[in-house]
Amino acid sequence: MPGARARASGDAADEQTPRFTIGEVLNVLRDDFPDVTISKIRYLESEDLVHPERTPSGYRKFSGADVARLRYVLAAQRDQYLPLRVIKEHLAALDRGLPLPGSDAPAVAAAEAARAAADAGDADGSMSPEEFAQAAGMDLDQLADCLQFGLLATDPEGRYPAADLPVARAAAGLARHGLEPRHLRVYRTGAEREAGLVEQLVTPVLRARSEDARARATEKLRELAGLSAQLHGALLEARLRDLLRS
Repeated sequence: MPGARARASGDAADEQTPRFTIGEVLNVLRDDFPDVTISKIRYLESEDLVHPERTPSGYRKFSGADVARLRYVLAAQRDQYLPLRVIKEHLAALDRGLPLPGSDAPAVAAAEAARAAADAGDADGSMSPEEFAQAAGMDLDQLADCLQFGLLATDPEGRYPAADLPVARAAAGLARHGLEPRHLRVYRTGAEREAGLVEQLVTPVLRARSEDARARATEKLRELAGLSAQLHGALLEARLRDLLRS
């Protein structure tokens, strides 16, 4: 991953000097990660992913390298849906001067393309049908079919969230193999059922008033989503292997 070591650890001597308060770190990160909170930063520290220094009064002071490390963690969660356990392994490898475990250049390129497409939309991350279809690699008729069969949804202005581009790209790829949006309702139904199971586990925690509890619930939700996707893929691969043997 080009530049990963610099983003995760910082590469200038000045980057190691603690000078940012946690509030200043939040302001720096919010442009790229609007959902980040002080509780989230504290949680990542408690998980040993970042190590700010403490003043004699007990206040956290973050260096530029700490901020770069936080940015790396947040990007890995957002763009690759990695659980913290895996991100911690990646950071440990980077700290030892090793390449990222299982580094996947195509996946990184896809994530960067998705971010670029999102930037093409409005500040809220929404895109016109024409912009969205072009970024997804489909025509407007296919996009309309995805909307009709519940794979995608628009906002009240008829615009598409840029965050839904992975769904549209997958649908476009399957269409090239003869699976049209009308065939994909089974995926939507399965995803809704999986989401229902995950919801049962995290809803009680999400109702908590504590920001720290909600931050932990959010991390649990991310990890459960990743494990659900892993299980789904493994079961599908096992079934397809059975088909090849028959």
